[in-house]
Amino acid sequence: MKAEYTGKYIWKAVKVIILGFLAFIVLYPFIWMLVTSFKAEADIVSYPPKLFSGRFGLDSYIGIWDRIPFLKYYKNTIIFSTSVTLVSLLFDTMAGYAFARMKFPGKNIMFLLVMGTMMIPFQVIMVPLFVEVYKIGLINTYVGMLLPRATNAFGIFMMRSFFISLPKGLEEAGRIDGAGEFRIFGKIMVPLCKPAVVSLFIFHFMYQWNDLLYPLLLTTDESRKTLPAGLATFMGTHVVEYGVIMAGACLSLLPILIAYLIAQKQFVQGIAMTGMKG
Repeated sequence: MKAEYTGKYIWKAVKVIILGFLAFIVLYPFIWMLVTSFKAEADIVSYPPKLFSGRFGLDSYIGIWDRIPFLKYYKNTIIFSTSVTLVSLLFDTMAGYAFARMKFPGKNIMFLLVMGTMMIPFQVIMVPLFVEVYKIGLINTYVGMLLPRATNAFGIFMMRSFFISLPKGLEEAGRIDGAGEFRIFGKIMVPLCKPAVVSLFIFHFMYQWNDLLYPLLLTTDESRKTLPAGLATFMGTHVVEYGVIMAGACLSLLPILIAYLIAQKQFVQGIAMTGMKG
């Protein structure tokens, strides 16, 4: 019996070591980014590269505020990411519910068409999209950046998969009580899909926050640029200012990290509960 317990403890210790090593491998690029943001530029580009070398300071963090309108870019990114995420969550949830629980002509064909948009690279539609937004006069506006991303095929697919997994008796009980479709959706279904909504919120917010090409395409004015576009100005043809870029990247990670820490429990539940059912 004692040998059995000893074997369990050894196996548990081995698993902890293996998982810790894998976690270190995953986190190592972020550790390198954080440490690099405090290095001097000469130490960053020295060869061979070292994680800890030379002196450390806050020059990159101080310099980024002087080199670009960092606070304005931060504000633009927050407005863009938050507005797109909230609107997309609303429409993705409603569309996912309709495709999962309602019956209407052409439902399957429409769903296949929606899923088909996931196979079209953004580079294919970026020129027509720019022309369209330009002709309706929404270039360099938050509305112009919001409308093309008001809904998302992945979000619709994810919410549809979650709604399909819910028992059909829930909506039937609501109809017996005299509830309409919108009341069933808002009072019964949405509260049950909170983990999936939180997971989709994090996915959407993270994608919008880190996106470079789309905001860069629809903004030609410095006053509307987002943070990734602002940080891209430090990547020249011949010179790349790694220290400032790493400092900006560390600062840009804070909202995503905070959002994940706040919604960590619901995020894990959403991933576990959302079954990819047809």
